[in-house]
Amino acid sequence: MTPPAALPSAVSGDRFIVDGSAGPISVYVAGEGPPLLLVHSVNAAASAAEVRPLHEHYRRTRQVFSPDLPGFGFSTRDDGRYTPRRMTDALLAVLAAIRERCGNMPVDALACSLSCEFLARAALEAPEALRSVALVSPTGFRGTRALRKPPGSTLEVPGMLAILRGPGWGGALFRGLTRPGVIRFFLEKTFGSKTIDEPMWHYAVATARQPGAEHAPLQFLCARLFSADIHDVYERLALPVWMSHGVRGDFTDYRQKRLVEGRPNWRFTVFPSGALPFFEDDEAFFAAYDGFLGSVGSR
Repeated sequence: MTPPAALPSAVSGDRFIVDGSAGPISVYVAGEGPPLLLVHSVNAAASAAEVRPLHEHYRRTRQVFSPDLPGFGFSTRDDGRYTPRRMTDALLAVLAAIRERCGNMPVDALACSLSCEFLARAALEAPEALRSVALVSPTGFRGTRALRKPPGSTLEVPGMLAILRGPGWGGALFRGLTRPGVIRFFLEKTFGSKTIDEPMWHYAVATARQPGAEHAPLQFLCARLFSADIHDVYERLALPVWMSHGVRGDFTDYRQKRLVEGRPNWRFTVFPSGALPFFEDDEAFFAAYDGFLGSVGSR
C-alpha cells in the first residue's frame, strides 16, 4: 500500500500543541488583536479546513485560533474513547492556552454542527474564559425528542461500535466511507448543492488517509459523541449566544430552537444556504457575525 502523503496545513499561520487530558491538540494561530476561537465540525474527514474562510478573514483584525479536535488533522489520533467529555476537555485546554497567550482576555468562540455541543458545555464549565459563543448549524435542535438525560450521558447505540469495528474490518469500512466520491456526496448533502468548496474536499480526502483517521469517526457513527443532555446545556447558557443556520441540505430541521428563542441572550440568523453559510455568502455571514459581536459588551 502506498503510504499517505504528508498532510499540508489546513489554514494559514503557525501551529502549536496544547497538552492536556484530551491528548495533544494542534492549534493554528494567526493575526493580532482580541482572541477568536474557531472550532470545526465532527464527521468522517473533519479538520480546521472547515473554518478556513473565517480563519483567513478574521486574522486581519483578530488573533485567531483554529484547533484540530482530538482524532482529526494534526491532533492526536489515538485509539482511545472519543466522547463529549474528551472534546469539551480539549476545548477547555485550548481556551486556557489562549488566555495565557492573550493576558486572560475573554474569548469569542464559534463552533460548527456537533462541536457546538462541546463549546456550549465548555462555556458552562469555564464562563470566565468566554465573552460570547456563536453556534453555526448546531446539533441538538432537530425533531421533537427531549434531550434531558442525566448529565454527561450520550446517545451512543450500545454494541454498535463493536459491529462497526468488527473482527478487523473497521479500517476497511472507514476507507469505504471516505473514498473521494463518497466524501463529495456527503459534502453535497451538507451544502445542499452540487457546488461545494473544492479545497475543503481535497483536504478532507487527504486528512482521511492519515494513520489513525478511523478511530474518532467510527465512534461518531455510533453516536457516542452526541450528548443526551444537550437541551439542559443550551438552556443554561447565560452569556451572549448567536445561532445561525441555512435552509438547504440535510441540516435544516431546527424545530427545537423554540427552547431558546425567547431567551434575551440568544440571537438568530437564517441564511439562504447550506449548513456552512460562510463558504457560500461570506460577506453576509461576516456582517451578521460582526453585528452580533458589536452588540456584546465587555466581560
